[in-house]
Amino acid sequence: MSLIVPTFDDSVVVRAADAETVGAAPTTLRLLADSGSTGGALSAQRVSLLDGANGAAPHHHTRSAELFYLLDGTAQLLSGEQVVTAERGDLVIVPPGLPHAFAAAPGEDAEILIVITPGVERFEYFRHLARIAYGKVPPESLLDVQELYDTYFAESPTWNRTRTRT
Repeated sequence: MSLIVPTFDDSVVVRAADAETVGAAPTTLRLLADSGSTGGALSAQRVSLLDGANGAAPHHHTRSAELFYLLDGTAQLLSGEQVVTAERGDLVIVPPGLPHAFAAAPGEDAEILIVITPGVERFEYFRHLARIAYGKVPPESLLDVQELYDTYFAESPTWNRTRTRT
């Protein structure tokens, strides 16, 4: 077992009005705290998904666990080969190495707080995703930064079957 001892000097307070927003409806992210501001303890963001929108495609992290807390709505989360339907107040934690993905359930909205621990500098990763969405860089460019952001893409027939049933 390893212990992460974060090193930062003061509380981290992020006001809603000050959080950077990346993307646009139906999928928006509010960047709350990155690894650098928490001494490596965690990274956190809030994701808003409208009307069954996809969040993240199947992937895994080698060094971090990922926590999903449903603030509101209903979401589908891939955890290994299992798809979990989570509702307001539900918590799902995926350990390092396990493929996972998330989306709003078909026809539903979802507000999700996501925490990755130990933290990874991820804000630039989300900005990169926005550049892809706006056609500024090709989707394949993510393959070049998988190691940097500890995000490795995976195929999941289970997820694909679940998300095509609507």
